[in-house]
Amino acid sequence: MDLTIAIVSWNTRDILDQCLESIRANRQGLECEVIVVDNNSSDGSQEMVQEKHRWVRLITNAENTGFSRANNQAYQVCEGRYFLLLNPDTICRKNTLQAMVQFLDEHPGAGAVGPLVLNADETLQLSWARFPTLLSEMQGRINRTIDGMSELLADADGVRVNGAFQTDWVGGCCLMTRRETVEHIGLLDENLYMYSEETDWCLRMKQGGWEIWVEPKAEIVHLGAQSSSKIKEECARILRRSKCAYFAKHFNLTTAAVLAVVLGVKSFGKRVLTRATRM
Repeated sequence: MDLTIAIVSWNTRDILDQCLESIRANRQGLECEVIVVDNNSSDGSQEMVQEKHRWVRLITNAENTGFSRANNQAYQVCEGRYFLLLNPDTICRKNTLQAMVQFLDEHPGAGAVGPLVLNADETLQLSWARFPTLLSEMQGRINRTIDGMSELLADADGVRVNGAFQTDWVGGCCLMTRRETVEHIGLLDENLYMYSEETDWCLRMKQGGWEIWVEPKAEIVHLGAQSSSKIKEECARILRRSKCAYFAKHFNLTTAAVLAVVLGVKSFGKRVLTRATRM
C-alpha cells in the first residue's frame, strides 16, 4: 500500500466531512487507506464517519488522548509505505497526495515532506520554520528564513516559482513521512500532548540524518484551529506546557524553566491587556 492518512478529530464533524470528501475526490492513482482517530467527540463526528464514509477506518477513544497518542494509534495499525498526518480542517487539492508520494519516492534522503499550505482566502500560510531557540521564544518570533530565498518565499506564487526547498520542520497539519523513518527515530512523543510534537519529530529526523522538505507542487487549504478555538484558554496552557517540555527535552531544565517564566509573564500581560480593553 502506498499511503496511510491519519486524521485525529475532536468535535470537527462538518469540516472532517469536507476533508474526507476532498481525499475521496483526489486519491486516484494511489493505493491508500484513511484512518480517523476520534478523541471522544460529542458532536456526531463518529456517526457521520460511519454513515457517510464507510471506506474510512474509524478508531474511537473514550477520552481525548491528544494529538500525538492518537496519531501513534493510527501508525500502529497502518499498512502504507508512507504515513501522512492530516488535520481534519484541511482540504486536499488535486494531485496533492500523489505529488507528496512522488516526492518521497524520488528523494530517499527525505524523512518528511510538507505541502504548500494556503489560507481559505488563497494567501500563503507559513507552514515551515527553523527550530526554536530560547531567544526566538523570548522575542516571540518564528524564524522562517531560508538562506538566499527569503524574498521568493514571501507569498504563495513565490513559493510555487521557487520549487521544493529544505527547512528544519514543517507543520503537523499536513506532514508525510516514510515508514523507514519512523522505524528509525520512533513515534511521536506522547509527552507532547498537543503542539511542538511535529517540531520534536522533525528534530529527531534531522538528528537521524533525514532531510525535511516543502514541496509546493502539493497544495492544501488549512482552515486552522477548528478544535482548539473551542477551548482557547486551555489550549494556550497546553501550548505553553508543550513548549517547555520540548525545551526540557532538547536543551535543559534550566532553559525550560526560564522559558516557563517568560511565557507566563507574556500570558499574564495579554490577560491584563484584554481586560483593560473591555473596560
